[in-house]
Amino acid sequence: MPTSPGPAESAVDLRHHGDAEVRGGGAGLTDLAVNVRAGTPPAWLKERIAASLDGLAAYPDGRPARAAVARRHGLDEDRVLLTAGAAEAFVLLARAFPARRPVVVHPQFTEPEAALRDAGHEVERVLLAAGTGFRLAAEAVPDDADLVVVGNPTNPTSVLHPADALARLARPGRVLVVDEAFMDAVPGEGESLAGRTDLPGLVVLRSLTKTWGLAGLRIGYVLAAPELIAALERAQPLWPVSGPALAAAVACSEPQALAEAAHAAHRIASDRAHLLGRLAEVGGVEVCSPPAGPFVLVRLAGAATVRDRLRDRGFAVRRGDTFPGLGPDWLRIAVRDRTTTDRFTEALAKVLVDG
Repeated sequence: MPTSPGPAESAVDLRHHGDAEVRGGGAGLTDLAVNVRAGTPPAWLKERIAASLDGLAAYPDGRPARAAVARRHGLDEDRVLLTAGAAEAFVLLARAFPARRPVVVHPQFTEPEAALRDAGHEVERVLLAAGTGFRLAAEAVPDDADLVVVGNPTNPTSVLHPADALARLARPGRVLVVDEAFMDAVPGEGESLAGRTDLPGLVVLRSLTKTWGLAGLRIGYVLAAPELIAALERAQPLWPVSGPALAAAVACSEPQALAEAAHAAHRIASDRAHLLGRLAEVGGVEVCSPPAGPFVLVRLAGAATVRDRLRDRGFAVRRGDTFPGLGPDWLRIAVRDRTTTDRFTEALAKVLVDG
């Protein structure tokens, strides 16, 4: 698998994200570009968040939320750090750890590399290949890499790496960052490393914004050994997570919420299967398979033009050329309900036939 040294940032726009597709003139489009679950947050969660507003005059107290997240994963509280979304965690990691040879496994979410570069790190990329289904082999990562970042399931490929394969990347002297922002969309979370305490240097990132529709609230967390959590906390400003976000963290960690999230994961899997079936009926579309996340990655000729013409027909999808390791023939499509999928695939088929 190729690697690329990185003192100079490549031509891809690491700061481009799916929400750009539905801002401004794209605000009225059917959104298949952003991976937040549709129809969220649920009413009960909005009520819990609204109830927290009465406490806005007080400085946020993160202890109850930290305890709730720890219970959710069966961990001690000193292994949990609450953050303003997973994105803040990437910034903290870049600032807290003086890595000599940081490596980011691509294609994946670009914010980790952007944060590392902003902190002055020279980033090396391990580029996974489409021909192998973007699967990771542990030997692809340089032995002396002391900070490794990988997504699971990976955005945008939707690949779910086996937990054992990722565990083999852990070793003394290395910080292994596994971005599990979409793991709660995987039924059973069978390949998660979130509860592991036996792997040296393991850092697991989680987000509550995807499944619960809280992107605007900014809430996520880090799971790691106490000494790593302490180092990250020292890099974090005071009161980094708002009171309403803390209330959401508590609510989303409760048994009823976990049961609802598990049900949603099965529904996403069913809706994804429907999307795959409909895409199979459209000629010229290659799907990165098997997908495990709430989105799929597809390759088709002239994807940039197809994306523009889909916008003309009312649909926004995520361009793939801003992910290192992909190019102009790739698009990411969010999993939506079956009616939306049917409308979208009909529009896609017309675009490919009529232009």
